[in-house]
Amino acid sequence: MQIPFARSARSTLGVEWELALVDADSGDLRQVAQTVLDAVAPEDGAEHPTIKQELLLNTVEIVTGVCRTVGEAAADLERSIAEIRAVTDPLRVELMCAGTHPFAQWSNQKVTDKQRYATLIDRTQWWGRQMLIYGVHVHVGIEDRDKVLPILRAMLTYFPHLQSLSASSPFWGGKDTGYASNRALMFQQLPTAGLPFQFDDWAQLEAYTGDMVHTGVIDQFDEIRWDLRPSPRFGTLEMRICDGASNLTEVTAFAAMIQCLVEHFSTMLDEGKETPHLQPWFAQENKWRSARYGMDAIIITSARGDEELVGDAVERMLVDLEPTAERLGCQAELDGVRTILHKGASYQRQRAVARRNSGELDAVVSSLVKEMRAGRPL
Repeated sequence: MQIPFARSARSTLGVEWELALVDADSGDLRQVAQTVLDAVAPEDGAEHPTIKQELLLNTVEIVTGVCRTVGEAAADLERSIAEIRAVTDPLRVELMCAGTHPFAQWSNQKVTDKQRYATLIDRTQWWGRQMLIYGVHVHVGIEDRDKVLPILRAMLTYFPHLQSLSASSPFWGGKDTGYASNRALMFQQLPTAGLPFQFDDWAQLEAYTGDMVHTGVIDQFDEIRWDLRPSPRFGTLEMRICDGASNLTEVTAFAAMIQCLVEHFSTMLDEGKETPHLQPWFAQENKWRSARYGMDAIIITSARGDEELVGDAVERMLVDLEPTAERLGCQAELDGVRTILHKGASYQRQRAVARRNSGELDAVVSSLVKEMRAGRPL
């Protein structure tokens, strides 16, 4: 099975941000996505270019166009949010984002009436119905198909850095799960989800995809739901690691970090240097550690089995990426990672709010709503 890889300008960027629609008074989810989509739809009946439908009726997704810089992507996202708020404010609906809603019940949520969603739920049943989760996806353009899989393997060595920084799903159904990112471990229950295989070349990826189609596991490539995956129709590598982010500062910080890492590894390949890699069992352990412990995770940083506190590894990474960030013009956005290190990741901030409010999780929702309005961690 041949999988053509579209032409894409190097290190261009696209961001997808899933947003929950919550009641301004109760903080619970509101099933008004179709109302929003109908209100913003173009007059010709076409799909809105940046505001999209999602699996559940409590969710809308905003996407950017193809952007050269993180700042350009941020402006795209802000325009979409303003357009949505023009509809939701009169409905007393707020926008909120975290990896999970702190107290909403998955069994109360309605699935969007679309065939591909019905097919997904029919196949995945209980696990599919529980996918009350939100994420941030970042696409980065890669100009040469032969670079895609080496960069994917290298990005896996920074998986726990991204997952720890973005972890925002400590609560599930009103309970503290004990995990920093409950979303990460829930999402991997779906078929073809979880960590990607570390293929050596494109032909192996094509053989895998052919097997999956032949045996009826998938009908098309984008039904492969890996945490990192090539996106052949866009000519990008798509990072789906991050939990949902409550504010634009964090979204742009993650986007800048991802864009810089991909460009850094692309440059290494140009210079004939070997990119870093981890054994699959180390990558799997890093995913669990960062989902469980977040910023307190001791992560495996090399194929030799060296270990380091994730926060220390992030500090070192930021220094290493400074020249790349300057070249890409995203120094300010990358510095948002230091804001997270200073103020705590979202899961830490949420737990702090819950402690200050005797465990009341509506206060946590209120704090997430305020961060969305403020555009920064509070």
